[in-house]
Amino acid sequence: MDIALPYRDRKRPLWLLSLFAPSLALFGPALYLLVSPDELWLWLSPLFFYFGIPLLDALLGEDPSNPPESEVPALEADPYYRWITYLLVPVLWASFIAICAFVASQPLSWLGLLAMVINTGGGLGFAINLGHEMGHKKSALERWLAKLALSLACYGHFYIEHNRGHHRDVATPADPASSRMGESIYRFLLREMPGGFARAWRLEKERLARCGKGPWSPANEVLHTALISLALYAALIATLGWQLLPFLALSAFWGAFQLTSANYLEHYGLLRRKLDNGRYEVCQPHHSWNSNHLFSNWALFHLQRHSDHHAHPTRRYQSLRNFPDLPRLPSGYFGMYLLAYVPPLWFRLMNPRLIEAVQGDATRINFMPGRRAALMRRYGLREHGA
Repeated sequence: MDIALPYRDRKRPLWLLSLFAPSLALFGPALYLLVSPDELWLWLSPLFFYFGIPLLDALLGEDPSNPPESEVPALEADPYYRWITYLLVPVLWASFIAICAFVASQPLSWLGLLAMVINTGGGLGFAINLGHEMGHKKSALERWLAKLALSLACYGHFYIEHNRGHHRDVATPADPASSRMGESIYRFLLREMPGGFARAWRLEKERLARCGKGPWSPANEVLHTALISLALYAALIATLGWQLLPFLALSAFWGAFQLTSANYLEHYGLLRRKLDNGRYEVCQPHHSWNSNHLFSNWALFHLQRHSDHHAHPTRRYQSLRNFPDLPRLPSGYFGMYLLAYVPPLWFRLMNPRLIEAVQGDATRINFMPGRRAALMRRYGLREHGA
């Protein structure tokens, strides 16, 4: 007789990678100071993030396994997983301040500064991802920690825009954070960044109006993180000098661009059906692109199991599930970023995958305005039932 063994999360110790991966931003500066002042050291972390992680994803492969649903309540109640996210907040803050001190104190060339902008912005991308994970939770502690994480990148409005805007409008033409078939990441950037802030401000303004308050009320949550960011950046400039301001601005932009890059590939071209009552169908797992690549999922708190996240936004990272027959990315996010930055390569790889994912049904594709007819002709698409 077979005896069922108790469930054990095989990934449990590996989630610590989510704590240490962002700390690699300090690796190059440490070698620069301790070994030799060679600016090539500063490129090690960017090279690892954008080339090393995709290679590790390819070597380690994918893990489609799920925890048994009967074990999910205990898994989500385990404080070990929450403490990893809690500890990452001071790690990210300390790393960011240390890097700013390094940049302000070293005579770096423009190439060295470029390496540090990419390096620092990558760390801020991890901060936004952490804010995403904790911002969905119900506890006041986690929500405030999410704001602290987001404030590092001056992107606190994401807390409002994502939870109350993106999750409502995802995979529809109304969502500035859902990319469209035929839209390059650079066109998407011009729509997503300003559109996200405008939607966050509008949503918060509407919420405050229902409470009888104006948009400049101290209760405005967009202003909460903006004030934290302002205080942090002002303190850094006051302590380290005005020459740090361009570095801070460029690093914050690159951090925000990491979020833009993730948003670009998470729902590319996928469309929820519009119902007869004018509303869109409930978001389903097949309205997101998914990836089970191991290393990048460990580093990103299972962000790449994006399908389950949209179906169950409050579900914690350790219990997010894989589903069969989902739209799948051929690599983890870091590898897909590089493809997205070269639009012809992205379109060549992803447009056929999109068409396969929707079974050739053009009514399930979110087209870039003005390109629908050309793309349908090019790929031989049909309307549903035609």
